[in-house]
Amino acid sequence: MAKPQNVFLVGPMGAGKSAVGRQLARMLHLEFIDSDDEIEARTGVDISFIFEKEGEEGFRQRESRVIDELTLREGVILATGGGAVIDAQNRNHLGARGFVIYLYTSVGQQLSRTQRGRERPLLENGDRRKILEDLMEKRDRWYREVADLVVDTDGRKVKAVANEILDRL
Repeated sequence: MAKPQNVFLVGPMGAGKSAVGRQLARMLHLEFIDSDDEIEARTGVDISFIFEKEGEEGFRQRESRVIDELTLREGVILATGGGAVIDAQNRNHLGARGFVIYLYTSVGQQLSRTQRGRERPLLENGDRRKILEDLMEKRDRWYREVADLVVDTDGRKVKAVANEILDRL
């Protein structure tokens, strides 16, 4: 297969979308964009603050506008937020405008990877494992529906995942 114009990464939080996306962008000489980072840059506040002030619905509206715009660009690797696939219009834009890769990871791996680092508003209240299990149960079908390729990232290094993707493109 020829190098795709755009590669869009979907999957749950902790799947490695940003890390793998950066590596792929370097390898393919494409621009890397993280949709959550783009939302934060445009609003001047972090995602947690948006959730606090506007709720998840307000955040999802912002996310949909950003995904619509970013998927129209050419030559990008886009890492989406874990919930981007909830919206059918987002799935349509992703599927129609680029090559979509679902970075799959188990709930156990998500727990490990989300312990540190970025704020995760959906994990702030309640049993983290139960929340992640519930999110995966709801979203996995949408990740798979939109994906052109599924890659398992459990226990794997970023470069190994990126190399597998390159081999399969």
